[in-house]
Amino acid sequence: MFNDTVECMDIKDMARPLDGAGVSAFLRSLPAEPLLLGLGEARHFVGELGELRNQIFRHLVEHEGYRSFAIESDCLMGLVVDDYVATGAGTLDDVMERGFSHAFGASPANRELVRWMRAYNEERDDKLRFFGFDGPLEYWAASPSQALTSLCALLDGPLPCTGETLDALLGPDERWANEASAMDPSQSIGRSADAQRLRLIADDLVALLDTQAPRLSAEDWERAALYGRTATGLLRYHYWLADASPERWPRLSALRDAMMAANLRAVAECGPALVSSHNLHLQRNKSFMPFGDQVLEWWSAGAITARHLGDRYAFLASAFGVIDDDTPPSDTVEGVLSTLPWDRSLTDARRLAEAVTEPAPRISHDFAYFPLDPAQLDTIDGVVFIKFIKQAVKLG
Repeated sequence: MFNDTVECMDIKDMARPLDGAGVSAFLRSLPAEPLLLGLGEARHFVGELGELRNQIFRHLVEHEGYRSFAIESDCLMGLVVDDYVATGAGTLDDVMERGFSHAFGASPANRELVRWMRAYNEERDDKLRFFGFDGPLEYWAASPSQALTSLCALLDGPLPCTGETLDALLGPDERWANEASAMDPSQSIGRSADAQRLRLIADDLVALLDTQAPRLSAEDWERAALYGRTATGLLRYHYWLADASPERWPRLSALRDAMMAANLRAVAECGPALVSSHNLHLQRNKSFMPFGDQVLEWWSAGAITARHLGDRYAFLASAFGVIDDDTPPSDTVEGVLSTLPWDRSLTDARRLAEAVTEPAPRISHDFAYFPLDPAQLDTIDGVVFIKFIKQAVKLG
């Protein structure tokens, strides 16, 4: 319901049509220029939102000086995309197949984004950058082999182990990337003697990297630091995959977002950047997600990043109005936003939280759509609202 002192028409005073001018006006309203501007997804694989995200990024590049884009995808695979947009190495088809995780390479919006970034870079010396900021994991996790061997290749002098020893400890990638380990801790090798020794080696390699930082180029340092973060993060994740306690999944969820946050802090050093991910990963408050007979609870990557960047981190959450035949009730936040005259709008979330009191939570029949949590509006900077979702929403 609306606060008694606020009339429905006042909602327009808190919102603007979502175009370039609206995005720039929103940025000017923030207490500081963000190094990272998070644009959350209420659901993955929504075509309209992907197209809108691309429009926002183009405006940010052309009018606000943004030079980086980061997406919730494998950070090591993202190097393939970054090389392509910088140099044109490979083909677009190959890059979309090898440069994304979580089926994001099949997204038409992501394909168009990569194509546009490459075309932009062909004509300019000040290159755009592309980053994946998720770890190389799903519910299970990849082998740390690529991260460890690539890190060793960038270091000089005596290493904590020989290449032969490292290869023997790692073994085949398949014994790490075992999907069965997601639901069965006994299938994980994360607490084996080999894995335990690899954790010590990874720690020594990261320490060695710090001692050699002055001899590395900026590009080599950036990549070596990424390999170090990824190797230690994966080995830590594998350790908890092998845990059989009730804390297993909350800890794994928290570790994944901590890896994301560490990557985002590195992206911020190349900022300002637009960050594309699920609302659950970018929000400032704790994330909650039903998982079997549990409700998982953990601090999101956005919450961790905001702790480090303060006002230099901003978060836009997305929300939808009518989805197919699902219309939001008028007493929900989505119902209130549906009264705006624009199909796509950007609303000051903190002012909206003051104007709308005791809104009802929206209940969605689509398990993959996460409606706005009305109790958390005051932790969001702005709401990107799409009144009608006309395209079919696809699962990845």
